Amino acid sequence: MSSVPANEPPAANPILPSAAPPPRKSPLEIYKANRARLYPNITDEQWNDWKWQQKNRVTTLEQVVELFSIDEFTAARLGDIAELYRTAITPYYLCLIDFDNPLDPLRVQSVPAVDEMLNPGELDWDPLNEEGDSPVTGIVHRYPDRCLFLVTSYCPLYCRYCTRKRKWVDEDGTTGARRIEKMIEYVAAHPEIRDVIVSGGDPLSLSLNYLEKILAGLRAIPHVEIIRFGSRVPVFLPQRIDNELTSLLEKYHPIWINTHFNHPHEITPESAAACDRLLRAGIPVNNQAVLLRGVNDCPYTMRELVQGLMKIRVRPYYLYLCDSVMGAEHFRTSVGEGIEIIEFLRGHTSGLAVPQFVMDAPGGGGKVPLMPNYILGNYGDSVVYRNFEGVIGRYDDVPRKPHQCVDCEDRESANERGIARLLNRTADRFEPTAVRDTPTAIKIKQRE
Repeated sequence: MSSVPANEPPAANPILPSAAPPPRKSPLEIYKANRARLYPNITDEQWNDWKWQQKNRVTTLEQVVELFSIDEFTAARLGDIAELYRTAITPYYLCLIDFDNPLDPLRVQSVPAVDEMLNPGELDWDPLNEEGDSPVTGIVHRYPDRCLFLVTSYCPLYCRYCTRKRKWVDEDGTTGARRIEKMIEYVAAHPEIRDVIVSGGDPLSLSLNYLEKILAGLRAIPHVEIIRFGSRVPVFLPQRIDNELTSLLEKYHPIWINTHFNHPHEITPESAAACDRLLRAGIPVNNQAVLLRGVNDCPYTMRELVQGLMKIRVRPYYLYLCDSVMGAEHFRTSVGEGIEIIEFLRGHTSGLAVPQFVMDAPGGGGKVPLMPNYILGNYGDSVVYRNFEGVIGRYDDVPRKPHQCVDCEDRESANERGIARLLNRTADRFEPTAVRDTPTAIKIKQRE
Protein backbone atom coordinates (compact mmCIF):
# COMPACT_ATOMS: atom_id res chain seq x y z
CA MET A 1 0.00 0.00 0.00
CA SER A 2 1.44 3.37 -1.00
CA SER A 3 1.41 6.30 1.35
CA VAL A 4 1.68 10.05 0.92
CA PRO A 5 4.98 11.41 2.24
CA ALA A 6 4.54 13.53 5.34
CA ASN A 7 6.08 16.58 3.70
CA GLU A 8 3.66 16.65 0.72
CA PRO A 9 0.24 18.33 0.88
CA PRO A 10 -2.83 16.11 0.56
CA ALA A 11 -4.30 15.70 -2.90
CA ALA A 12 -6.93 18.27 -3.86
CA ASN A 13 -10.53 17.16 -3.46
CA PRO A 14 -11.84 16.92 -7.06
CA ILE A 15 -15.33 17.94 -5.90
CA LEU A 16 -14.26 21.19 -4.26
CA PRO A 17 -12.72 24.13 -6.16
CA SER A 18 -9.02 24.49 -5.64
CA ALA A 19 -9.37 28.23 -5.02
CA ALA A 20 -12.16 30.53 -3.89
CA PRO A 21 -13.93 32.35 -6.75
CA PRO A 22 -12.95 35.99 -7.17
CA PRO A 23 -15.11 38.37 -5.17
CA ARG A 24 -18.11 39.67 -7.07
CA LYS A 25 -17.86 43.34 -7.95
CA SER A 26 -20.53 45.66 -6.61
CA PRO A 27 -22.80 47.46 -9.11
CA LEU A 28 -21.09 50.74 -8.21
CA GLU A 29 -17.64 49.26 -8.91
CA ILE A 30 -18.87 47.92 -12.26
CA TYR A 31 -20.33 51.31 -13.16
CA LYS A 32 -17.16 53.25 -12.33
CA ALA A 33 -14.89 50.77 -14.11
CA ASN A 34 -17.04 50.74 -17.25
CA ARG A 35 -17.23 54.51 -17.41
CA ALA A 36 -13.45 54.84 -17.03
CA ARG A 37 -12.91 52.20 -19.74
CA LEU A 38 -15.55 53.21 -22.27
CA TYR A 39 -15.70 56.98 -21.82
CA PRO A 40 -12.30 58.01 -20.43
CA ASN A 41 -12.29 61.54 -21.84
CA ILE A 42 -15.87 62.52 -21.00
CA THR A 43 -16.16 65.14 -18.30
CA ASP A 44 -18.74 65.03 -15.51
CA GLU A 45 -20.45 68.03 -17.12
CA GLN A 46 -20.89 66.14 -20.38
CA TRP A 47 -21.88 62.91 -18.62
CA ASN A 48 -24.61 64.62 -16.62
CA ASP A 49 -26.04 66.36 -19.70
CA TRP A 50 -29.08 64.33 -20.75
CA LYS A 51 -28.79 65.62 -24.33
CA TRP A 52 -25.23 64.27 -24.52
CA GLN A 53 -26.50 60.96 -23.20
CA GLN A 54 -29.17 60.76 -25.90
CA LYS A 55 -26.81 61.84 -28.67
CA ASN A 56 -24.24 59.17 -27.75
CA ARG A 57 -26.53 56.16 -27.39
CA VAL A 58 -25.50 52.77 -28.75
CA THR A 59 -27.82 52.35 -31.74
CA THR A 60 -26.14 50.10 -34.32
CA LEU A 61 -25.48 46.39 -34.56
CA GLU A 62 -21.81 47.14 -35.26
CA GLN A 63 -21.49 48.94 -31.93
CA VAL A 64 -23.21 46.09 -30.08
CA VAL A 65 -20.98 43.45 -31.70
CA GLU A 66 -17.81 45.36 -30.84
CA LEU A 67 -18.81 46.25 -27.28
CA PHE A 68 -19.89 42.76 -26.31
CA SER A 69 -17.33 40.81 -28.39
CA ILE A 70 -20.07 38.90 -30.23
CA ASP A 71 -18.86 36.15 -32.58
CA GLU A 72 -19.44 36.34 -36.33
CA PHE A 73 -22.09 33.61 -36.42
CA THR A 74 -24.21 35.26 -33.72
CA ALA A 75 -23.66 38.69 -35.26
CA ALA A 76 -25.01 37.43 -38.59
CA ARG A 77 -28.14 36.11 -36.87
CA LEU A 78 -28.55 39.41 -35.01
CA GLY A 79 -28.68 41.14 -38.38
CA ASP A 80 -32.27 39.95 -38.83
CA ILE A 81 -33.16 41.38 -35.40
CA ALA A 82 -31.53 44.71 -36.23
CA GLU A 83 -33.58 45.03 -39.40
CA LEU A 84 -36.83 44.49 -37.49
CA TYR A 85 -36.35 46.00 -34.03
CA ARG A 86 -34.48 49.16 -33.08
CA THR A 87 -31.65 49.24 -30.58
CA ALA A 88 -30.76 52.13 -28.28
CA ILE A 89 -28.80 52.07 -25.02
CA THR A 90 -27.76 55.22 -23.17
CA PRO A 91 -24.10 55.46 -22.08
CA TYR A 92 -25.24 55.67 -18.46
CA TYR A 93 -27.22 52.40 -18.62
CA LEU A 94 -24.51 50.72 -20.68
CA CYS A 95 -22.02 51.32 -17.88
CA LEU A 96 -24.29 49.53 -15.39
CA ILE A 97 -23.91 46.25 -17.33
CA ASP A 98 -21.45 43.60 -16.15
CA PHE A 99 -19.64 42.83 -19.41
CA ASP A 100 -18.12 39.68 -17.91
CA ASN A 101 -21.56 38.16 -17.41
CA PRO A 102 -23.45 37.25 -20.63
CA LEU A 103 -26.57 36.73 -18.48
CA ASP A 104 -26.34 40.09 -16.72
CA PRO A 105 -29.97 41.13 -16.06
CA LEU A 106 -29.45 44.66 -17.39
CA ARG A 107 -27.77 43.36 -20.53
CA VAL A 108 -30.65 40.94 -21.09
CA GLN A 109 -33.14 43.82 -20.97
CA SER A 110 -31.32 46.17 -23.33
CA VAL A 111 -29.04 44.27 -25.75
CA PRO A 112 -30.55 42.50 -28.81
CA ALA A 113 -30.56 38.69 -28.65
CA VAL A 114 -31.23 35.99 -31.24
CA ASP A 115 -34.02 34.72 -28.96
CA GLU A 116 -36.13 37.62 -30.23
CA MET A 117 -36.79 35.54 -33.35
CA LEU A 118 -38.61 32.90 -31.24
CA ASN A 119 -42.25 33.53 -32.07
CA PRO A 120 -44.72 30.76 -31.20
CA GLY A 121 -48.19 31.00 -32.70
CA GLU A 122 -49.85 32.65 -29.68
CA LEU A 123 -47.64 35.75 -29.86
CA ASP A 124 -49.02 38.92 -31.38
CA TRP A 125 -47.88 42.34 -32.57
CA ASP A 126 -50.61 43.92 -30.47
CA PRO A 127 -51.40 41.40 -27.71
CA LEU A 128 -53.52 43.85 -25.70
CA ASN A 129 -55.56 44.94 -28.74
CA GLU A 130 -54.69 48.58 -28.16
CA GLU A 131 -55.44 49.35 -31.80
CA GLY A 132 -58.93 47.86 -31.35
CA ASP A 133 -59.60 50.20 -28.42
CA SER A 134 -58.27 53.25 -30.24
CA PRO A 135 -61.17 55.48 -31.35
CA VAL A 136 -58.68 58.20 -32.35
CA THR A 137 -55.07 57.61 -33.39
CA GLY A 138 -52.94 57.98 -30.27
CA ILE A 139 -55.78 57.31 -27.79
CA VAL A 140 -56.44 53.95 -26.15
CA HIS A 141 -59.79 54.16 -24.33
CA ARG A 142 -60.35 50.81 -22.65
CA TYR A 143 -61.58 51.69 -19.16
CA PRO A 144 -64.58 54.01 -18.77
CA ASP A 145 -62.92 56.77 -16.72
CA ARG A 146 -59.35 56.85 -18.10
CA CYS A 147 -57.40 56.63 -21.30
CA LEU A 148 -53.89 56.20 -22.64
CA PHE A 149 -52.48 59.24 -24.43
CA LEU A 150 -49.61 58.06 -26.67
CA VAL A 151 -47.42 61.01 -27.61
CA THR A 152 -44.28 59.44 -29.11
CA SER A 153 -42.82 56.15 -30.31
CA TYR A 154 -39.31 57.29 -29.34
CA CYS A 155 -37.43 55.91 -26.32
CA PRO A 156 -33.92 56.74 -25.09
CA LEU A 157 -33.55 52.97 -24.53
CA TYR A 158 -35.58 50.26 -26.24
CA CYS A 159 -36.45 47.48 -23.77
CA ARG A 160 -36.32 44.14 -25.54
CA TYR A 161 -39.59 42.90 -23.97
CA CYS A 162 -41.64 46.03 -24.79
CA THR A 163 -45.35 45.43 -25.38
CA ARG A 164 -45.30 48.13 -28.09
CA LYS A 165 -42.48 46.71 -30.18
CA ARG A 166 -44.78 47.17 -33.16
CA LYS A 167 -44.36 50.94 -32.73
CA TRP A 168 -40.62 50.59 -33.33
CA VAL A 169 -41.40 49.20 -36.76
CA ASP A 170 -44.43 51.24 -37.79
CA GLU A 171 -43.69 54.66 -36.34
CA ASP A 172 -40.77 56.96 -35.87
CA GLY A 173 -40.60 59.78 -33.37
CA THR A 174 -42.91 62.34 -31.85
CA THR A 175 -46.63 62.51 -32.54
CA GLY A 176 -47.42 65.51 -34.72
CA ALA A 177 -49.08 68.66 -33.35
CA ARG A 178 -52.26 68.19 -35.39
CA ARG A 179 -52.70 64.63 -34.13
CA ILE A 180 -52.16 65.80 -30.55
CA GLU A 181 -54.91 68.39 -31.06
CA LYS A 182 -57.33 65.68 -32.19
CA MET A 183 -56.40 63.56 -29.17
CA ILE A 184 -57.07 66.47 -26.82
CA GLU A 185 -60.37 67.11 -28.61
CA TYR A 186 -61.37 63.50 -28.00
CA VAL A 187 -60.63 63.74 -24.27
CA ALA A 188 -62.53 67.05 -24.06
CA ALA A 189 -65.54 65.46 -25.77
CA HIS A 190 -65.70 62.58 -23.25
CA PRO A 191 -66.54 63.92 -19.78
CA GLU A 192 -66.28 60.44 -18.28
CA ILE A 193 -62.48 60.59 -18.69
CA ARG A 194 -61.02 61.87 -15.42
CA ASP A 195 -57.56 60.27 -15.60
CA VAL A 196 -55.16 60.55 -18.56
CA ILE A 197 -52.02 58.40 -18.76
CA VAL A 198 -49.42 60.06 -21.00
CA SER A 199 -47.19 57.36 -22.47
CA GLY A 200 -45.42 56.31 -25.63
CA GLY A 201 -42.52 55.53 -26.27
CA ASP A 202 -41.28 57.66 -23.42
CA PRO A 203 -43.06 61.00 -23.01
CA LEU A 204 -40.33 62.50 -20.80
CA SER A 205 -37.99 62.37 -23.79
CA LEU A 206 -39.98 65.21 -25.39
CA SER A 207 -38.80 68.81 -25.41
CA LEU A 208 -40.10 71.02 -22.61
CA ASN A 209 -42.03 73.21 -25.07
CA TYR A 210 -43.84 70.28 -26.64
CA LEU A 211 -44.47 68.68 -23.27
CA GLU A 212 -45.99 71.90 -21.98
CA LYS A 213 -48.35 72.15 -24.95
CA ILE A 214 -49.66 68.68 -24.12
CA LEU A 215 -49.98 69.40 -20.40
CA ALA A 216 -51.64 72.77 -20.95
CA GLY A 217 -54.12 71.25 -23.38
CA LEU A 218 -55.09 68.46 -21.00
CA ARG A 219 -55.20 70.63 -17.89
CA ALA A 220 -57.56 73.05 -19.65
CA ILE A 221 -60.19 70.27 -19.76
CA PRO A 222 -62.34 70.65 -16.60
CA HIS A 223 -63.13 66.95 -16.13
CA VAL A 224 -59.48 65.79 -16.32
CA GLU A 225 -58.58 65.36 -12.66
CA ILE A 226 -55.29 63.47 -12.84
CA ILE A 227 -52.45 63.35 -15.35
CA ARG A 228 -50.11 60.38 -15.10
CA PHE A 229 -46.87 59.71 -16.96
CA GLY A 230 -45.57 56.28 -17.82
CA SER A 231 -41.81 56.73 -18.12
CA ARG A 232 -38.64 54.71 -17.69
CA VAL A 233 -36.46 57.81 -17.97
CA PRO A 234 -35.64 57.83 -14.21
CA VAL A 235 -34.10 54.37 -14.73
CA PHE A 236 -32.06 54.67 -17.94
CA LEU A 237 -31.70 58.45 -18.35
CA PRO A 238 -31.92 59.96 -14.85
CA GLN A 239 -30.04 63.05 -16.02
CA ARG A 240 -33.24 64.10 -17.82
CA ILE A 241 -35.04 64.63 -14.51
CA ASP A 242 -33.55 68.06 -13.91
CA ASN A 243 -34.90 71.20 -12.25
CA GLU A 244 -36.29 72.55 -15.52
CA LEU A 245 -38.39 69.43 -16.08
CA THR A 246 -39.67 69.19 -12.51
CA SER A 247 -40.52 72.92 -12.49
CA LEU A 248 -42.62 72.40 -15.62
CA LEU A 249 -44.42 69.35 -14.26
CA GLU A 250 -45.34 70.88 -10.92
CA LYS A 251 -47.15 73.71 -12.73
CA TYR A 252 -49.80 71.20 -13.80
CA HIS A 253 -50.53 69.28 -10.60
CA PRO A 254 -51.82 66.76 -9.74
CA ILE A 255 -49.15 64.87 -11.70
CA TRP A 256 -48.17 61.26 -10.98
CA ILE A 257 -45.34 59.21 -12.48
CA ASN A 258 -45.25 55.44 -12.89
CA THR A 259 -41.72 54.32 -13.62
CA HIS A 260 -40.17 50.97 -14.34
CA PHE A 261 -37.34 49.52 -12.22
CA ASN A 262 -36.99 45.80 -12.94
CA HIS A 263 -33.81 44.87 -11.08
CA PRO A 264 -32.03 46.07 -7.92
CA HIS A 265 -28.91 47.04 -9.92
CA GLU A 266 -30.97 49.75 -11.61
CA ILE A 267 -31.32 51.52 -8.27
CA THR A 268 -28.24 53.75 -8.30
CA PRO A 269 -27.33 57.08 -6.69
CA GLU A 270 -28.28 58.75 -10.01
CA SER A 271 -31.68 57.08 -10.38
CA ALA A 272 -32.43 57.63 -6.68
CA ALA A 273 -31.58 61.33 -7.06
CA ALA A 274 -33.88 61.59 -10.11
CA CYS A 275 -36.78 60.11 -8.12
CA ASP A 276 -35.97 62.41 -5.22
CA ARG A 277 -36.22 65.47 -7.48
CA LEU A 278 -39.65 64.32 -8.65
CA LEU A 279 -40.82 63.71 -5.10
CA ARG A 280 -39.58 67.11 -3.93
CA ALA A 281 -41.66 68.65 -6.73
CA GLY A 282 -44.72 66.98 -5.20
CA ILE A 283 -44.91 64.21 -7.81
CA PRO A 284 -45.61 60.73 -6.35
CA VAL A 285 -43.54 57.98 -8.00
CA ASN A 286 -44.86 54.42 -8.34
CA ASN A 287 -43.08 51.45 -9.86
CA GLN A 288 -44.48 49.04 -12.44
CA ALA A 289 -42.06 46.14 -12.80
CA VAL A 290 -42.43 43.39 -15.39
CA LEU A 291 -41.77 39.79 -14.36
CA LEU A 292 -38.97 38.72 -16.71
CA ARG A 293 -37.25 35.37 -17.13
CA GLY A 294 -33.58 35.71 -16.22
CA VAL A 295 -34.01 39.22 -14.81
CA ASN A 296 -36.21 39.18 -11.72
CA ASP A 297 -37.95 35.78 -11.64
CA CYS A 298 -36.27 35.02 -8.30
CA PRO A 299 -38.09 35.76 -5.01
CA TYR A 300 -34.90 37.04 -3.38
CA THR A 301 -34.12 39.35 -6.31
CA MET A 302 -37.67 40.69 -6.20
CA ARG A 303 -37.47 41.26 -2.46
CA GLU A 304 -34.21 43.15 -2.90
CA LEU A 305 -35.85 45.24 -5.62
CA VAL A 306 -38.98 46.22 -3.69
CA GLN A 307 -37.06 46.94 -0.51
CA GLY A 308 -34.59 49.04 -2.47
CA LEU A 309 -37.48 50.98 -3.99
CA MET A 310 -38.94 51.63 -0.56
CA LYS A 311 -35.61 53.08 0.56
CA ILE A 312 -35.74 55.67 -2.24
CA ARG A 313 -39.45 56.36 -1.54
CA VAL A 314 -40.75 54.74 -4.72
CA ARG A 315 -43.84 52.65 -4.09
CA PRO A 316 -43.95 49.14 -5.65
CA TYR A 317 -47.29 49.39 -7.45
CA TYR A 318 -47.63 46.64 -10.06
CA LEU A 319 -45.75 43.51 -11.02
CA TYR A 320 -46.85 42.72 -14.57
CA LEU A 321 -46.87 39.32 -16.18
CA CYS A 322 -44.84 39.73 -19.37
CA ASP A 323 -47.18 40.23 -22.33
CA SER A 324 -47.30 37.67 -25.16
CA VAL A 325 -45.80 40.14 -27.61
CA MET A 326 -43.76 39.23 -30.67
CA GLY A 327 -40.06 39.06 -29.92
CA ALA A 328 -40.41 38.55 -26.16
CA GLU A 329 -41.13 34.83 -25.76
CA HIS A 330 -37.83 34.18 -23.95
CA PHE A 331 -38.80 36.68 -21.24
CA ARG A 332 -42.13 35.07 -20.35
CA THR A 333 -42.71 33.19 -17.11
CA SER A 334 -45.62 31.11 -15.89
CA VAL A 335 -48.40 32.67 -13.80
CA GLY A 336 -47.49 30.28 -10.99
CA GLU A 337 -43.96 31.66 -10.74
CA GLY A 338 -45.31 35.14 -10.18
CA ILE A 339 -47.77 33.96 -7.54
CA GLU A 340 -44.93 32.16 -5.75
CA ILE A 341 -42.98 35.42 -5.64
CA ILE A 342 -45.97 37.26 -4.13
CA GLU A 343 -46.38 34.42 -1.61
CA PHE A 344 -42.74 34.86 -0.64
CA LEU A 345 -42.98 38.63 -0.28
CA ARG A 346 -46.13 38.47 1.87
CA GLY A 347 -44.91 38.22 5.44
CA HIS A 348 -41.24 38.50 4.48
CA THR A 349 -41.23 42.22 3.76
CA SER A 350 -43.36 45.26 4.49
CA GLY A 351 -46.91 45.05 3.20
CA LEU A 352 -46.35 48.43 1.55
CA ALA A 353 -43.54 46.84 -0.48
CA VAL A 354 -45.69 44.04 -1.95
CA PRO A 355 -46.84 44.97 -5.48
CA GLN A 356 -50.05 43.77 -7.03
CA PHE A 357 -49.31 40.99 -9.51
CA VAL A 358 -51.45 41.49 -12.61
CA MET A 359 -51.93 40.13 -16.08
CA ASP A 360 -52.96 42.49 -18.85
CA ALA A 361 -55.53 40.17 -20.40
CA PRO A 362 -54.91 39.33 -24.07
CA GLY A 363 -57.23 40.96 -26.57
CA GLY A 364 -57.90 44.03 -24.45
CA GLY A 365 -59.54 42.46 -21.41
CA GLY A 366 -57.81 44.83 -19.00
CA LYS A 367 -55.79 44.12 -15.88
CA VAL A 368 -56.58 40.91 -14.01
CA PRO A 369 -55.11 40.54 -10.47
CA LEU A 370 -53.25 37.26 -9.98
CA MET A 371 -52.89 36.78 -6.25
CA PRO A 372 -52.43 33.87 -3.82
CA ASN A 373 -55.64 32.54 -2.28
CA TYR A 374 -55.62 32.72 1.51
CA ILE A 375 -59.31 31.82 2.03
CA LEU A 376 -59.65 28.04 2.01
CA GLY A 377 -63.40 27.91 2.47
CA ASN A 378 -66.55 29.25 4.12
CA TYR A 379 -68.29 26.91 6.55
CA GLY A 380 -71.45 28.23 8.15
CA ASP A 381 -70.47 31.33 10.09
CA SER A 382 -66.76 30.53 9.95
CA VAL A 383 -64.00 31.23 7.44
CA VAL A 384 -61.04 28.85 7.17
CA TYR A 385 -57.88 30.68 6.18
CA ARG A 386 -54.13 30.21 5.96
CA ASN A 387 -51.41 32.75 6.64
CA PHE A 388 -48.06 33.38 4.91
CA GLU A 389 -46.41 30.62 6.98
CA GLY A 390 -49.00 28.04 5.93
CA VAL A 391 -50.71 28.00 9.32
CA ILE A 392 -54.42 27.15 8.91
CA GLY A 393 -56.92 28.81 11.19
CA ARG A 394 -60.60 29.60 11.66
CA TYR A 395 -62.20 33.01 11.84
CA ASP A 396 -65.71 33.25 13.29
CA ASP A 397 -67.51 35.61 10.96
CA VAL A 398 -70.55 37.79 11.67
CA PRO A 399 -73.83 37.56 9.70
CA ARG A 400 -73.99 39.68 6.60
CA LYS A 401 -76.50 42.54 6.58
CA PRO A 402 -77.44 44.75 3.64
CA HIS A 403 -76.19 48.28 4.19
CA GLN A 404 -78.49 51.29 4.05
CA CYS A 405 -76.86 53.99 1.99
CA VAL A 406 -78.39 57.03 0.33
CA ASP A 407 -75.50 57.19 -2.14
CA CYS A 408 -76.27 53.67 -3.34
CA GLU A 409 -79.95 54.51 -3.79
CA ASP A 410 -78.97 57.54 -5.89
CA ARG A 411 -76.60 55.48 -7.99
CA GLU A 412 -79.22 52.78 -8.47
CA SER A 413 -81.62 55.39 -9.78
CA ALA A 414 -78.89 56.46 -12.19
CA ASN A 415 -78.81 52.93 -13.63
CA GLU A 416 -75.73 51.71 -11.76
CA ARG A 417 -75.07 48.21 -13.10
CA GLY A 418 -73.12 45.08 -12.38
CA ILE A 419 -71.63 43.97 -9.07
CA ALA A 420 -73.03 47.04 -7.28
CA ARG A 421 -76.58 45.78 -7.85
CA LEU A 422 -75.73 42.40 -6.37
CA LEU A 423 -74.16 43.97 -3.30
CA ASN A 424 -77.10 46.33 -2.86
CA ARG A 425 -79.54 43.38 -3.04
CA THR A 426 -81.38 45.01 -5.94
CA ALA A 427 -80.61 42.10 -8.27
CA ASP A 428 -79.83 38.39 -7.94
CA ARG A 429 -77.82 38.14 -11.14
CA PHE A 430 -76.64 40.20 -14.06
CA GLU A 431 -75.28 39.60 -17.51
CA PRO A 432 -72.19 41.62 -18.46
CA THR A 433 -72.61 44.28 -21.13
CA ALA A 434 -70.00 46.46 -22.80
CA VAL A 435 -69.07 49.40 -20.59
CA ARG A 436 -69.01 51.54 -23.70
CA ASP A 437 -69.07 51.17 -27.46
CA THR A 438 -65.38 50.59 -28.18
CA PRO A 439 -64.38 49.90 -31.79
CA THR A 440 -63.94 46.25 -30.77
CA ALA A 441 -67.41 46.07 -29.18
CA ILE A 442 -68.99 47.67 -32.25
CA LYS A 443 -67.37 45.08 -34.53
CA ILE A 444 -68.66 42.24 -32.33
CA LYS A 445 -72.20 43.69 -32.43
CA GLN A 446 -72.00 43.98 -36.20
CA ARG A 447 -70.96 40.33 -36.48
CA GLU A 448 -73.85 39.28 -34.24
